[in-house]
Amino acid sequence: MSRGRLKVQVYAGGELVPPLQVFDAVSQNTVQMGHAAAHYWAGKVPAAQFMSAMPFGMTAKGMNAWLYLGGGLELWRELYKPFNLIPFPAGNTGVQMGGWFNKKIETVDDLKGLKMRLPGLGAKVLAKAGVTPILLAGGEIYTALERGTIDATEWAAPFHDKRFGLHRVAKYYYYPGWHEPGTVLELIINRQAWADLPEDLQKIIEVAARSINQWIYAEFEALNIKALREIKAQGRVEVLPFPSEVLKELKRLTVETLDEKAAKEASFKKVYEAYKKFQADHAAWNAISDNAYSKALQP
Repeated sequence: MSRGRLKVQVYAGGELVPPLQVFDAVSQNTVQMGHAAAHYWAGKVPAAQFMSAMPFGMTAKGMNAWLYLGGGLELWRELYKPFNLIPFPAGNTGVQMGGWFNKKIETVDDLKGLKMRLPGLGAKVLAKAGVTPILLAGGEIYTALERGTIDATEWAAPFHDKRFGLHRVAKYYYYPGWHEPGTVLELIINRQAWADLPEDLQKIIEVAARSINQWIYAEFEALNIKALREIKAQGRVEVLPFPSEVLKELKRLTVETLDEKAAKEASFKKVYEAYKKFQADHAAWNAISDNAYSKALQP
C-alpha cells in the first residue's frame, strides 16, 4: 500500500515486552504500536472496557456501527489521549464461548468458590456471583488449568481455544459468551509516532486497520466452524448451554456492576450512557432484522 515507505516489524506477544505491558510500552514510545484488547487496561482506563467487550453488550455488528458511525471511536480516543495513544478498531472475535470448566454449572451456586481466568467487567460480575477471578496472559492458561491453579477459564472461541489445548484439560465447554459478545481488538499507536508520519501514511494505516478489523472477524467465524466440529468429534468434552437461570442472574449482576461503577466515575458514566443509548437503538433495528430472520430459519 505504501510502496515500501512504511515498514512494520511484527513481534509476538512477550518478545519485546510482557503481553500485559503493551499499553505502557506504546504509551512510553518504547514501541510505536501494539495490538491488544482494551479490557486488559481496566485498571488504568476503566471506561475503555466499553471499547472491547461488555457483558450482555453489543455483538460485532453493533460495535462496528457504534465505533465507526455512532461516536464510540471519538470517545475511545478521548479516553486514551492522556496516555499519548491513538486507538483503532483492529479485529473482532464475534460472540465468544462461555468458558471451560471442570465442574458442571447447573445453578448460580455452582459458580461459588471457583477460581476462573477472566478479564474485564465479566470478572467483576462473576466475583459478585462468588467466583475468584484471576487475570492471566494467554500463554499461561493451559498450565494453570492443568495444574489446578484455576478451576475454569475463558479464552476466545473453538479455534483459538483448541490451539491452546484447552479441550485436553477441561470437561465442559459452555456457551454463550455472555461476557464477550463481540470483542473488539485494538491497534494502539503512540501519539508522537503518529504525528511524525506524513498524512498519506496515516491514511494507509487507518485503511489497513479497517481492513484487518473485518478480516479477523471473518477469520474467527470461518475457523470456529471446523474447530467446534473437531472438539465435538473427539467425544471427551461436553458442549453445554448455560442454564437460563444462570444467565438471568449474571445479567442482573452486570447491570448492578455497571450502575455502581458509573455512580463513582464520571468518565465511565459518560461512556456507559452513550453505549446504552446506541445499544437500545440498535436492538430495536436488530429485532426486526437479524433476530427476526434467525427466528424465521428455525424449524
